[in-house]
Amino acid sequence: MSAVMSSSKIVNAGAQATGKAPRAAQVAARLQATPMRAAAPLSAKPLARSPLVIAAAAATAPAPSSSLADKFVPNAIARVPPTQQKQTAIITGASSGLGLNAAKALAATGEWHVVMACRDFLKAEKAAKAVGMPAGSYSILHLDLSSLESVRQFVANFKATGRRLDALVCNAAVYLPTAKEPRFTADGFELSVGTNHLGHFLLSNLLLEDLKNAPNKQPRCIIVGSITGNTNTLAGNVPPKANLGDLSGLAAGVPAANPMMDGLEFNGAKAYKDSKVACMMTVRQMHQRFHESTGVTFASLYPGCIAETGLFREHYGLFKTLFPPFQKYVTKGYVSEEEAGRRLAQVVSDPKLDKSGAYWSWSSSKGSFENQVSEEVADDTKASKLWELSAKLVGLSA
Repeated sequence: MSAVMSSSKIVNAGAQATGKAPRAAQVAARLQATPMRAAAPLSAKPLARSPLVIAAAAATAPAPSSSLADKFVPNAIARVPPTQQKQTAIITGASSGLGLNAAKALAATGEWHVVMACRDFLKAEKAAKAVGMPAGSYSILHLDLSSLESVRQFVANFKATGRRLDALVCNAAVYLPTAKEPRFTADGFELSVGTNHLGHFLLSNLLLEDLKNAPNKQPRCIIVGSITGNTNTLAGNVPPKANLGDLSGLAAGVPAANPMMDGLEFNGAKAYKDSKVACMMTVRQMHQRFHESTGVTFASLYPGCIAETGLFREHYGLFKTLFPPFQKYVTKGYVSEEEAGRRLAQVVSDPKLDKSGAYWSWSSSKGSFENQVSEEVADDTKASKLWELSAKLVGLSA
C-alpha cells in the first residue's frame, strides 16, 4: 500500500479535529485519486530487464504497511498554501548518519520542514526523536532508491501532499567494500550504481519542475559526492581507483553478466567509487542543461571524512576499529557526523554557497571552499554520454 494514500481517512479526521476540513478534505481527495502505481510523466518506459536478473534481484526493503503509513504520514500533508509554508527540503537517507544530521541542522533553524525520504518509517522516526528534531519540523515518506517504481511512487506521493520544494538532497548510498559477488536492485542493476546513481538520477529529474517553482526563488539540488571518487586526491588514489572507462557496462545496463560501469570484473569498493563519480558528473550535467532555464542551483560536496558512520557497516571489523583513530590522530581529517551534517545543511541554505556547478569542501583554515574535481569528473564528453545512457536506463528517454 502506498505510504501516503492509505492515510486519507486520518487526514479527514485530523482536519475535523483542527477545524481545517476544507483544505484537508481537498488534499485527502487528491491523495485518494492518486493511482496506486502512478508516476510522473515519462517520455518512455524503462528498458525491459532480463527475467532471470529480476528473479535474482534483491529488494533492500519492503514497502511500508498501511498501519505504519497511517501513523507517520499526517505531518507530510500541507495545511496552508505553498507561499505560507516553511521552506521544504527532501533528504534521502535521512534516518542515519550524514542525512539525519543535515535534517537536524535544517530543522533546528526553524525555517525548514524536512521530508525524510527513507526505507524504514520506524527507524526514521526513532532517529529524528533521538537527535531532538522538533515535532512538526519533519515528515517521513517511504522511498527505496533501489527500485525505480518506488522512486516514481515517492514523487507522486510527495506531489500529492501539497508541499512546496526548495531543496532536494540526494544523500543516501550503499557501500559494499567486502562484497565478492554483485547484488542487484529490483530493476536488475548492480546495487551501488542502481541506488547511488540511477535512483537519484531519476528522482532529481522528476522533481526538477517542483524545484523550478520554489517560492523562495533560490532552489537547490545537492548530490553528495566523495573524495574517493576524485583521483586528483590522495584518498582517490587508494586502490581500487574509480574509473568509468568507456561506460560499456552501463550501456549494457550493469546486469549480472556485466555489473560494473566500465564493463570489467566486479569489485564492491570500486562500484561505490564509480557511482560517486557518476553523481558528481550528474551535478555538472544538470548545471549545464538546466541552471539557466530553471534557476536551480546544482552542487555537490565532500563534507569531510566521516570515519564513524553506518556507511561502513559491511566493512571489515579491523577497518572499523582502526580507521577512526587513524583519521583523528594521523591524518587529522576526522569529521563527526554532526559536523558533516551542518556542512551539508550549509550547502542547502547558506547564501554564500549558491554557485551552481560547484563541488564544495572544507578545511580547518579556510572553512568552506570550492574544490577541484578529477579529470574524469570534469570530462564533459563522457558525462554527456553517462547522462544519455542513464536517461535511457531509467525510462526518461527512448
